[in-house]
Amino acid sequence: MFFSVVGKEPGRVSTADVFAFLSAQRAPRRGAGVVRLEDREAGLSARTIKRRLASVSGLFAYLLAREDVELRRNPVPRGLATRRPSATGMGGGVALLRAPRTLPRVLAPSEVDALLAALSTHRDRAMVLAMLLGGLRRCEVLGLRMRDVQAGERRLFVAEGKGGHQRIIPVSGRFFAALADYFALERGVDSDTERVFVVLRGPTRGRALTAAGVDQVLAGARGRAGLEHATCHQLRHTCLTRLREAGMALEAVQAQAGHRSMESTRIYVHLANGWLAEEYSRALTAIEHGTGERAADPAGER
Repeated sequence: MFFSVVGKEPGRVSTADVFAFLSAQRAPRRGAGVVRLEDREAGLSARTIKRRLASVSGLFAYLLAREDVELRRNPVPRGLATRRPSATGMGGGVALLRAPRTLPRVLAPSEVDALLAALSTHRDRAMVLAMLLGGLRRCEVLGLRMRDVQAGERRLFVAEGKGGHQRIIPVSGRFFAALADYFALERGVDSDTERVFVVLRGPTRGRALTAAGVDQVLAGARGRAGLEHATCHQLRHTCLTRLREAGMALEAVQAQAGHRSMESTRIYVHLANGWLAEEYSRALTAIEHGTGERAADPAGER
């Protein structure tokens, strides 16, 4: 796609060509007067362009490493130069593209109840509860092995977290109850995989469940429940948001979620409307109380 726009061999691509590619990606797709409500842009979204640009940059980095193309440097700039150095003393400047940070959707309690009621197997219920009560990612649910389940302590060892990071997290007893029913009534002992969640029917019965299989389960449950939105990621966001609303420390939410950076966890401050409202009300009461005292104190007038 990049080279079809630029029309040059890799060794002849310049930074100016990269900017021309960015302009082409931002060109209106459905007419100049049609924009997305999310970001008011007419072309591709900033997230899509950033992904494409990252792929192009990775390709040129690979070609540089191979040294089989006449290429002196990566033509994709890491950022725009600024007059002031960064606080860390590192280069890079301002990012080429800034994607809007939108808040992820969180399921309402009624939507959660409807989704759980629409699940047809104990396996499906256990998988959904792992995300809804434990905050696991889809890949982490599928990566669970039999030895990772610590039922006595009501904990899970996440061996295949994002970026290869591991953690041990507590999960509600409701999840382990559903998991016990799944083990006793559905999984069987003839499975040829150590993965916890397996296919229950058909020619691949007993094999590890795939991401496509999980998506199919959720799609069916959404349809039966009459829900438009209920993805694996939204189940995870719902869990972490509810934990934060209940007063769980941000550092604890970070550990539960498996975030490497606190910046990724801070989004749940914005999602937890109830917690934010309480904090605001408490602060406002203190401010108004203090103002009232000063107004009533003649000695305070100068």
